[in-house]
Amino acid sequence: MEAHAKLLQKYVPQQVKFVEDTIGPEARNQIKNLKVGEILVLDNLRLCSEETISGTPELLAKTVMVQRLSKLLDVFVNDAFATAHRAQASIVGLPQVVQAVAGKLMAKELEALKKAYYAPQRPSVYIIGGAKAEDKLPIIENILTTSRADKILVGGVVANVFLRATGVDFGEVENRRLEKSPALMDKARVILSKYRDKLLLPKDLAVLQDGKRFDVPIKQGTRGDPVRDIGKETSLGYANIIKQSKTAVSSGPLGVFEEKGFELGSKTALEAMAEQGGFTVVGGGHMGSYASMLGIDKRLSHVSTAGGAMLAFLAGETLPGIKALVDAARRQRAA
Repeated sequence: MEAHAKLLQKYVPQQVKFVEDTIGPEARNQIKNLKVGEILVLDNLRLCSEETISGTPELLAKTVMVQRLSKLLDVFVNDAFATAHRAQASIVGLPQVVQAVAGKLMAKELEALKKAYYAPQRPSVYIIGGAKAEDKLPIIENILTTSRADKILVGGVVANVFLRATGVDFGEVENRRLEKSPALMDKARVILSKYRDKLLLPKDLAVLQDGKRFDVPIKQGTRGDPVRDIGKETSLGYANIIKQSKTAVSSGPLGVFEEKGFELGSKTALEAMAEQGGFTVVGGGHMGSYASMLGIDKRLSHVSTAGGAMLAFLAGETLPGIKALVDAARRQRAA
């Protein structure tokens, strides 16, 4: 956290202090001695073992960490939407015992995601990729079940799972890897059987062959060559759909854009979102970073700081960090 304290110093006129401690005597003494307007950055709370234990908010409020810090605080401001899906002591325990509010970034994140999820302008399109298919399939199922999107465009390993569920041949080794989780494959088949008209799969894929990119049609299969991106035809088709949408939400890259020659799918999708002219949201992590690298992040409506929290939100899950703030507000109003 010391590096963050030094960076913060560049943006504020007052001195930013840092202490290599969290809830120990040194941290508590420095907090007590702070004057009005002074800033103190503590070390990472995850250095405290209690921060990562499981339990109810009521139980976590009784931890030594929360009890020590709460006695030194007037207000707890949670501005970390990226951690809102975690039920940890500082996130759900502190709001139990001190006045708690959402920070401006937290509010901005929720406003953007609520607009895209609950009141999307139509057509609404989701672009979902990445390597963790087990995380993304529940999101896809929820979005389609609740009719949040008119179309879902898939890439990455997520697309490969769906394609394998339709019988596409990726070669013996990759076929076994994709089928490693029978439950995941079954879920993919169920989603396809119910929503095939709304779920768009790649028509071609880009594979690595002799150190170069080769685009192969789906019906041909990959013949065991490693898949690195969606194909050119698919990239152009996805881009056209995105440009015609009024709401576009992206989570996860459509290919291994870090490798030269395989950035086409992700780059084309992000550029189409930047040209779309409607409401656009890009999830944190790889796609958010890539949008910044391409210099188009400012042309998007919102680039989220969150990965897991955004995924949980889109899957319709209750976020513990948000619930803790809502519950704290209700207690405060009732007091």
